[in-house]
Amino acid sequence: MTNKITIETHVVVSPEVAWDAFTSPASITQWNFASPEWCCPSAEVDLRKGGKYTARMEARDGSMGFDFSGTYDLVDPPSALILRLDDGRLAHTTFEPDMGGTRVRTVFDPDSAHPAEMQKEGWQAILDTYAAFLARREKAR
Repeated sequence: MTNKITIETHVVVSPEVAWDAFTSPASITQWNFASPEWCCPSAEVDLRKGGKYTARMEARDGSMGFDFSGTYDLVDPPSALILRLDDGRLAHTTFEPDMGGTRVRTVFDPDSAHPAEMQKEGWQAILDTYAAFLARREKAR
């Protein structure tokens, strides 16, 4: 599919800190969900080209869940990641210094099973949760 979808956020931390929160399993489980009804009870990250990424996504009520997984095609800390999802789609995330923080942008191939707008909203909600996680963590410091 050629109609890539772009989502982004601005976080008030350096690219190094943004990268760490994006790639650390302990952090991923704190932000990798689109709404409070969902959670990410586990994440595994082998952060190298050819390494595996897996995040378990589950409804908090236990009614459903799935593994979101892929293999890293590019690992360039703290600037860029490319994750090849298990179905072959790509998700390219960049971390660019911007306005005293970092612009985090993901460009991904949508799947063919769901409307593109729904996918954009879901992925953006997860990225917004990531930004809120970083904001809370920085405020607590």
